[in-house]
Amino acid sequence: MINPCDLPDGVETVPSPSLCIDKDIVRSNLDRMLEMVNGNASRLRPHIKTHKCGDILAMQRERGINQIKCATIAEAEIAAIAGVDDVLIAYPLVGPHTGRFLELMKAYPGTAFAALIDSEPGLKGFLEEAERRETAVTLFLDLDCGMHRTGIPVGETALALVKTINEHPLLRWGGIHAYDGHIHQAEVAERRKDFNAAIAEVNRFIELLLANEIDVPLVVSGGSPTFAMHAEVAAQSSRPWQCSPGTPLLWDAGYGTNHPDLDFCPAAFLLTRVVSHPGNGQICVDLGTKAVSAENPIHNRVRFPAIEKAKFLSQSEEHLVIAVADPAQFPIGTTFLAVPYHVCPSVALYEEAYIFEDGKLSDEHWKISRGRRITI
Repeated sequence: MINPCDLPDGVETVPSPSLCIDKDIVRSNLDRMLEMVNGNASRLRPHIKTHKCGDILAMQRERGINQIKCATIAEAEIAAIAGVDDVLIAYPLVGPHTGRFLELMKAYPGTAFAALIDSEPGLKGFLEEAERRETAVTLFLDLDCGMHRTGIPVGETALALVKTINEHPLLRWGGIHAYDGHIHQAEVAERRKDFNAAIAEVNRFIELLLANEIDVPLVVSGGSPTFAMHAEVAAQSSRPWQCSPGTPLLWDAGYGTNHPDLDFCPAAFLLTRVVSHPGNGQICVDLGTKAVSAENPIHNRVRFPAIEKAKFLSQSEEHLVIAVADPAQFPIGTTFLAVPYHVCPSVALYEEAYIFEDGKLSDEHWKISRGRRITI
């Protein structure tokens, strides 16, 4: 495994900026994910949005993880191409996307696809497409368990949507999806408190469905900060229950700083080099906003483990200016492995990843399918 303060053999041939992934660390993170669900791969449905990479999907399948969650038609197609058996698009599909979803089903009959609904208009869109094509569609109810982004709260409207799914001959009831992305406190006790409130909503809806003689075939719940807590619920539940973290596959500096209790390691690095010494105790590297996710304030975009007390002064499209104690320590051409603060949108900026294995650059290159459309 690579220590980002050290450079693997062969790294001098990698152009900068580039995305690099340590295959050994991905293996370790996957093994840790499985360990957290007591080795039961059926309890994992990792989100593909973190990596968008068929090679990582192959590593998951080798471990028996043959179901994923995604947010786009393109991500779903990546999974189908990789041979994944079971794909849930965990995003409200509206407009042309409902038709694209059924085209996806037709193009990849070997993969079981499901989608979410959280409204009457959303359900109507799938009904119209299913009837027009005379094709059955599997739908999950997206339950709002506290994030208030998408989803529908527990109540009669949610119950009515599920009843409609169950009563229509071309609709298949898949189960409940509940994402608690609002829960990300660093303090575990605070996280646990909000998790308990969120899972109580899920259980309340399950009870409402059972009271109306509607079974719940599957619950897909949670993200990364609450992964361990959802794993506990999945292990104790009498019904099929899957956890759906994404970031632990590659991890990042943000989660690593705020959630050390989860014990994953960064596997994705941004290779960058010093391109200038502007003076005044500064260096400039080629890691601009086109090379690392810039949605956070400048001090929370990337970490340089090899630079103590780095202070980021400015960032533009192709430049990052850093104040350092002694610029002479970092001559022009110096290579760094930086850790993105938010890995998912950072990975999506690249079309391929250079691969490290056994402490050196390998011959592999992994494709990152960053586009919004593959073929469908």
